[in-house]
Amino acid sequence: MRFRSASASVLLEHAIKVEFSGRIALVSSFGSESATLLHLVSEIDPAIPVIFLDTQKHFAQTLSYRAKLVTKLGLTNVINVLPEGDAVSARDGDGNLWKTDPDGCCTLRKVEPLTEVLSEFDAWITGRKQFHGGGRMHLPAFEATQTHIKVNPLIRWSKDAVTNYVENHELPPHPLVTQGYPSIGCWPCTHPVADDSDVRAGRWRGAAKTECGIHDIKE
Repeated sequence: MRFRSASASVLLEHAIKVEFSGRIALVSSFGSESATLLHLVSEIDPAIPVIFLDTQKHFAQTLSYRAKLVTKLGLTNVINVLPEGDAVSARDGDGNLWKTDPDGCCTLRKVEPLTEVLSEFDAWITGRKQFHGGGRMHLPAFEATQTHIKVNPLIRWSKDAVTNYVENHELPPHPLVTQGYPSIGCWPCTHPVADDSDVRAGRWRGAAKTECGIHDIKE
């Protein structure tokens, strides 16, 4: 209740500098909307740990965009998290697990690596927004799980608010956005969509799957 009407900056300042000082990280995909949250956080503490799940299935454009944003925003503590090598060899030796078991692929390449690295923190910051729909429509600013507090500073931001922030702060866009990718994940499971489609319509297209699973972590 205390932060129901607080701005994203105020909420982040409290979480980073007061409530979870030294015990909080930002998890970022460096995707289509990531620049906004990364900029907000960099204005408060450019040395905050920024966790990037390097699934080894990212678009090349995402990796180059990550490097560009890190430099522009002066981020000094980006943590590149890879899936465990032996687990990949055992469960996805041919690299095609995404075709037969997309949930298993996300678990191997995202959920398990994130679970491991988050054991070092008490809280983490997400970029989820209510306008993405689904289970995100009723998110609180602070969300308690069994082991962590998730901080969701942009939950009430609209698509236009995100766009305006990027333009006002002259932040570079992800290069795939102009090619019809409003939401960007791993290349095998991300597709371009029509302009009037749901933001996340291009993720796992044709499947019932709508989330990668990192927000269901229950250590």
